[in-house]
Amino acid sequence: MSFSQYNSKLTLGDLQHKPENQYLERKGRDTKPTKIANELIGMLNAGGGTLAYGIANDGIIEDLAYIGGLLPEEPAKLDAFRKLAHNLIKPPTNIKLEEIYLESGELIFLYHVDQDHERLFQRSDNEAVYLRVADSNKGPLNRDEVKKLEYDKSIRSFEEDIREDFDPNDLDRSTCENYREAMRYDGSFDELAIKRNLAVRREDRVLYKNAAILLFAEDPEKYIPNASVRYVRHEGTERKSGSKYNVIKDQRFEHGIPGLIQELETFIEASLRDYYYLDMETGKFHRVPEFPKEAWLEGIVNALCHRSYNLHGNPIMIRHFDDRLEISNSGPLPAQVTVENIAHERYSRNPRIARALADLGYVRELNEGVPRIYSAMGEFMLAKPEYTDVNNTITLTLRNKVSEHKETILGEVLKQISSGWESFNASQQQIVSLLFENQEATIGQMIGYIGISDQAIRYNLKKLEKQGIVERMSEKIRDPAAIYCFRQG
Repeated sequence: MSFSQYNSKLTLGDLQHKPENQYLERKGRDTKPTKIANELIGMLNAGGGTLAYGIANDGIIEDLAYIGGLLPEEPAKLDAFRKLAHNLIKPPTNIKLEEIYLESGELIFLYHVDQDHERLFQRSDNEAVYLRVADSNKGPLNRDEVKKLEYDKSIRSFEEDIREDFDPNDLDRSTCENYREAMRYDGSFDELAIKRNLAVRREDRVLYKNAAILLFAEDPEKYIPNASVRYVRHEGTERKSGSKYNVIKDQRFEHGIPGLIQELETFIEASLRDYYYLDMETGKFHRVPEFPKEAWLEGIVNALCHRSYNLHGNPIMIRHFDDRLEISNSGPLPAQVTVENIAHERYSRNPRIARALADLGYVRELNEGVPRIYSAMGEFMLAKPEYTDVNNTITLTLRNKVSEHKETILGEVLKQISSGWESFNASQQQIVSLLFENQEATIGQMIGYIGISDQAIRYNLKKLEKQGIVERMSEKIRDPAAIYCFRQG
């Protein structure tokens, strides 16, 4: 059960056993006040969170009532921990300290830290600045890192902007209810939004922030230009224009972020081609996806979560080529992140949005998706993901090997072969079998393999070509060395 008056989702089990992450830190009883102050500064400068003092890293409760004598360099009293936010951090904070006596009698402290999108926090004694990154505290930051953090705070303020023009009737009530249930909150969605700093109450009105609109509106574009996703399928491996224009599908998606994730997951999965290869040892076909789902879905979620929504020029773009998938979103890389260290540096541009998506189960940890993208591509023996930062547009490129793999078979072709196998004559079946074994063959090789005439081979190839099973890989009308293979596209 929840026992915190400030966070209805918190349970003692979570505090003890949930892995530490962007929003949760445990500290044992022997931790010094200065160390806790550093951790709280890191949370203040990031997306907020909860620090549980009196719970060791392994989840063991360490009763703070017995703190006396355990801190040789600090006063043997709890007042230093009650006052540390006031004494060690500047400017003044809104950290809430909750002293909780557990049913078993032990005392623990919970420091509830809310994100502050405007101010930069530091130690009051030495001006050291810290930043929480995933499950650790980074710092003290150097001068350049502090400057980038200040810049990011100015961008992050966009999700905090209160929109007096927003009509609550434009909320997607289904998504709102899903969020309320995920938070195990008994009150109304409006009350929860206020509690989670997604809205404020002014007199008799509930006013929503941009973060809430992006998350819970049926159509955020009504209030935030280009808060959408556009998918474009290009035929081939290049973008072409004019008479060579090669866009074969162009579709726009407009919804709150959770709805966008669900719609895009279904749409992209249906848009990717299925390939198969024949396992010669087992005689079974194995499916080879064009891209691993974990990689492209995490790429989309990250783009939605970390985009600079204050830049209204373009929607998130997904460009699908024969050999790659490109996912682009506006905004420079945040704070200390570069294209070189993005695989292991983590930081959120929109902490409110990131935390709500984590609550809804779409992200497990801040930017944890980037390492998963790398691992998924590696498991499929595909090229490493590529990140570029050009003109304040971040692009993730995932490359496939489908166009290089002659041993793969298009799923549509496999279905045609399976359904039409019994209608093929013996020569057609042998042609298909030869292509399964060798992936490609010339007419001369087919004559040698099957033992029939040139004319008979050509007749059966024409039949298979008309059915869309086989294609001729030569532009010459008469080419005795022409290669035949299964249709590739």
